[in-house]
Amino acid sequence: MTSDTIISIFLGIGLAASVGFRVFLPLFALSLASYFNIWELNENWVWVGSLTAVVTLGVATVVEIFAYFIPWVDNILDSMAIPLAAIAGTAVMVSTIADLDPVVAWSLAIIAGGGTATAIKGAGATSRLASTASTGGLANPIVSTVETGTALVVSTASIFAPIVAAILVIIILIIVFRIYRKLRPRPKT
Repeated sequence: MTSDTIISIFLGIGLAASVGFRVFLPLFALSLASYFNIWELNENWVWVGSLTAVVTLGVATVVEIFAYFIPWVDNILDSMAIPLAAIAGTAVMVSTIADLDPVVAWSLAIIAGGGTATAIKGAGATSRLASTASTGGLANPIVSTVETGTALVVSTASIFAPIVAAILVIIILIIVFRIYRKLRPRPKT
């Protein structure tokens, strides 16, 4: 495995984790990176760097970000975004992996990309439901701001410093696991 392959895996995992916070923002970031020749995508995914993709994903990103600031709409979006996160996490991972056998690339994309995105999105949806239940939705814009900011930071780090992004993903997954443990129902004894 070459260093380019390892870096591309870190990029994919970082973007997949970002998808767990916002589905379209990391796709938009990847589209911009490809459009401006900052990152080269696999030959089957070159279309992601087209002007049409940049504009479409940019509009989708803005709509998604603002929709998450509307209490109750954010909960509806979360329920739809969990399966979308799995698909988008897998897609960003497979689109960035370089020089791997397709079976290995797709397996890695499904497990690491889709799995990471789904885990983070699921924990985020759970925390948003807890926020809605405890504050009537008043704290949800704060949750949305943190999620959007995290998606932006991790997406940017993924493109410009993939190793740093991988470290951020590990930290995020540890935090997600701790939040999940606090919010999950306790068995009655």
